[in-house]
Amino acid sequence: MSDRSREEHGSGSPEGDGGSLSDEEWARFVQDSARGIPDSAPKEPSARARMVTERLRQQEARGELPTGWRSGPSAQETRRRATRRRRLWAVVGLPVAAALAVFAMRPSLLPGDPFGGRDAEAAVPPLPAETAASTAAPGAVDARTPTLERPFAGSPALRWADGAAGIVVPEAAPVGTLSRAQVEKALRQSRQLLIDANLDPATLRGARPRAALAAIDPRQKDLLTLLNTALSKPDEAHDPLSMFSRFDPRRLRLVGEVVKTRGRMTFTAGEHASVVVHADYTFVYPVTRVGGDAPAEVARTIVRRALDLEFSDPRRYAVTPGTITVVRYDRDVGNTACDVHDGFLHPSFPTAGATDEPTGAAPSGPTSDPYDRSRDLGDRRDEPCGVTSRT
Repeated sequence: MSDRSREEHGSGSPEGDGGSLSDEEWARFVQDSARGIPDSAPKEPSARARMVTERLRQQEARGELPTGWRSGPSAQETRRRATRRRRLWAVVGLPVAAALAVFAMRPSLLPGDPFGGRDAEAAVPPLPAETAASTAAPGAVDARTPTLERPFAGSPALRWADGAAGIVVPEAAPVGTLSRAQVEKALRQSRQLLIDANLDPATLRGARPRAALAAIDPRQKDLLTLLNTALSKPDEAHDPLSMFSRFDPRRLRLVGEVVKTRGRMTFTAGEHASVVVHADYTFVYPVTRVGGDAPAEVARTIVRRALDLEFSDPRRYAVTPGTITVVRYDRDVGNTACDVHDGFLHPSFPTAGATDEPTGAAPSGPTSDPYDRSRDLGDRRDEPCGVTSRT
């Protein structure tokens, strides 16, 4: 019997047919057949498998292959991560880089100054403006040596205002017959006279203080004659330093562009239908030698000036409108040669060097602190040249 004949006549044959199989024999046949089929025989995929296969084929066609289980990130994911890193650097990295650049240029800004380059002068907070008379000398400060980079190191003036910023004009008010505007103008003129006489770079270099001279009322002929003589032919009786701060440019030059200033200005009614402005200011000048074989040292000269300036009502008194009448002018100088009357200030330096700087006579007066603004200058008017306790 062939296989074909057996298929055609299978279990549909009537019972009792000699060619049919019993139920037990048929069961064994099915089991034997199943055991004989190899595992590699093709099987029809399920509906879900066909759906997943089709989705993967479409993703492959679009270039959107998923990341393999054992492979690294895809090129597309790598690009996305790089973009995120660049954005994070723009938000966080650039400010950090800017801060590092600032600290590299100014390491003194780092807490604790790890590089030892702390800019002490820039870090010290300034003093508030002086609003009342001082009652004592400034306290002691670190005894540091001034340098060309830090000319005010070791000085109480380190915390003082710079130049004209230290000359603060008070709020004006009417005085007698003078209006508020007239008093305000008098205060501004007083401030400008102080600047021209003590802070103007040309004046400090020994030039003629033309602006300051022009501000004085020409009717004060005696004063102007004295000052003009002092500027052209200085001597003990005609000393330009009584009104002006001056250094010989052939010997000395200022260190930097800053002169430290501290003081205050007040005003009151005068006797001649006037307002009298009282100015009391101290100026600290750092200088160094010019040329020569001497070391590059810094010395400081401290000049305190007290002036009473009068502004009379031009409708009632014979004055030149817009000018100043100088009633009083006192000065006290710390660290300058005694009995040298050539019209210039001559500070002494820590180390004597090869210089022709005049030294003058030895001090014979008392020791005093040039930073002490609590004493009235009138009390020291007749004192001989003394010793400066600090500069």
